[in-house]
Amino acid sequence: MNFNEYQQLAYRTAAGLGEDELVLNGVMGLCGEAGECIDIVKKHKFQGHDLDANKLLDEASDCLWYLAAIASGLGVSLESIAIHNIEKLKRRYPDGFEVEKSTNRTE
Repeated sequence: MNFNEYQQLAYRTAAGLGEDELVLNGVMGLCGEAGECIDIVKKHKFQGHDLDANKLLDEASDCLWYLAAIASGLGVSLESIAIHNIEKLKRRYPDGFEVEKSTNRTE
């Protein structure tokens, strides 16, 4: 499955939301699910829990669903978001990540 196929399949469960609602629901949901991801890692790092990789995978997949909702609401594909990000990173770090370029960014 590629990003665009995933986006189409995820859209089936978007409950008929319009573009504005898809964006708003997507952003709100993404924040909530990202919070659940960090809570799993926090419990592992600071509270002695085993890292629950399956639960983290479950929450990360929910993040992807909400990102697909944002993309659909914006009328763009997940693939175009991925391409946009890689192009931005290539401009920012043309030779790969460098701490100096990260701490002294112009953009």
